[in-house]
Amino acid sequence: MKQSAGSMITFSRPDGQQIQGYLATPQKLEGAPGIVVIQEWWGVNEQIRGVADRLAQAGYLALVPDLFRGKTTVEEAEAHHLLDGLDFGDAATQDVRGAVQYLKQQTAKVGVTGFCMGGALTLLALCNVPEVSAGVAWYGFPPLEYIDASKIKVPVIGHWATQDEFFAAETVDALESKLKDANVDVEFYRYLAHHGFANEEAVGPGRIARTQFDPVWSQRAWDRTLTFFGRTLWK
Repeated sequence: MKQSAGSMITFSRPDGQQIQGYLATPQKLEGAPGIVVIQEWWGVNEQIRGVADRLAQAGYLALVPDLFRGKTTVEEAEAHHLLDGLDFGDAATQDVRGAVQYLKQQTAKVGVTGFCMGGALTLLALCNVPEVSAGVAWYGFPPLEYIDASKIKVPVIGHWATQDEFFAAETVDALESKLKDANVDVEFYRYLAHHGFANEEAVGPGRIARTQFDPVWSQRAWDRTLTFFGRTLWK
C-alpha cells in the first residue's frame, strides 16, 4: 500500500493538556472530512498508522491520538499492562475529544473509528463527544453499563467476528438491542471470522493467539465503512 506523508503532531485536550497524535493528510485537503482513528492495545504502531494512511488515501484527514504516550508493544502481556493502565473515561472525554476538536477546527464533520480497545473507546466517545458526526466500531466494546445509549445521536455501524474469543457474540447482540432500544441509528455486521480480522499483522507464527487476519472479510468491512462515512460525513 502506498503510504501517505503522515506526521506526528501535538494538539490540546479540552483540559488544556498537550497530547501527540499521528496525522495523515489527504491529497485534496479542502472540504475533506475528518476521522479520529483509535488504536488497538499495541499502541500507535505501523499498522494503525497504516489505517490512518488508508483513510487519507480515501480523502479523509485522519488523526490517531497517542493514548499510550509513545509506548508500543508486540507482547500480549505488555499490551495487557498498557491497557490496564489506561483511564478509559479520560481517554474518551479528553484524548479522543481533543482529537475530534482539533479536526473540527479544519472541517465541518468528524467521524470516529477504532479497533478492539479502540472499538470500545469509539462507543464511549459516541456517548461523550458531542462534536462527532458518525462512528464505526471494530470488534470491541466496553462493559455495557458504561454505555449511555440515550446520548448517542449520530449513526453508528459495528463490525463483529462471530468466532471472537475476546468479545462474546451474545454480548454483541445485547449491545445491538441496547442501542436499538434507545433509537440509535445503528447497523451491526457479523463476519465468520476471528478477533482482529482486519489487522494485517494478525498472520503467521508471530500473531497473537485467537486473532486472525482475514483479507476477504476485512475488505468487505472496509467497503462498508467507507460507504458509511461517505454517506454520513460528506453531506
